[in-house]
Amino acid sequence: MDYFEYLLDEIDSYEFSGWDFSYITGTGRMQEVPIRWNYYSKINPYLCNADRLLDLGTGGGERLSKFTPLPKETYATEGYKPNVEIAKKTLEPLGIKVIEVDGKAGPPFNSNLPFEDNYFDLIIDRHEAYCPQEINRILKDDAHFITQQVGSATIMNLIQLFDNKGLEVSNWNLNYAEKELLQANFDIVSSMEELSFIRFYDIGALGIYIKAFPWVFPEFTARKYENELLYIHKRILNNGFIDVLYHLFFIDAVKRKKI
Repeated sequence: MDYFEYLLDEIDSYEFSGWDFSYITGTGRMQEVPIRWNYYSKINPYLCNADRLLDLGTGGGERLSKFTPLPKETYATEGYKPNVEIAKKTLEPLGIKVIEVDGKAGPPFNSNLPFEDNYFDLIIDRHEAYCPQEINRILKDDAHFITQQVGSATIMNLIQLFDNKGLEVSNWNLNYAEKELLQANFDIVSSMEELSFIRFYDIGALGIYIKAFPWVFPEFTARKYENELLYIHKRILNNGFIDVLYHLFFIDAVKRKKI
């Protein structure tokens, strides 16, 4: 078996779960370029004064479990069914309540969350779709909603490499998100945006990464896209790597008091 065939088999045999890329990041086969902010460092200052925290779209709970200390009442929602049980196993031993929500309802997504009005002192969201009006409803006055979002330019060059027919790019960026939040009775405390990239050193790592996005590449298998992967494989052999676009933005917003 040659190396290309080995990598195809690796992709198709790997079972991706949760939101854990350590299999390919631990060996450096996938590397994210550092950006100007750190999600944890932005949130940590608010944790000491929060009694009730919500992590919207926790994935497998891997990142929420790293925060310390967590408020006495910490909740996490997840709408992607394969991740729900993983999140429960990770977070419930820490006293965090994991709530499954309807991941298919929407848009607007997460628009009917099972919480009372004005309930949370802090809501955080890493890469999860949200409804500004619903966030406003369940958040207390003067409380913060902190989110890091994946912008619409992310993996656009990768999509073009696999299938450039009918490629549609949405308008999900910092400017659009800020306008939505302002209209929903929030003030923007701080915000940043960056167009970066993730570097892959072999198609095995790239294919495993792609499997984390079944809504972008439905029914993805290495054999189904063997020709496209061979083209990328040859590029990597010539250049040493392939860079995939990564568009991120960050917003810290605070709910205005009602007058």
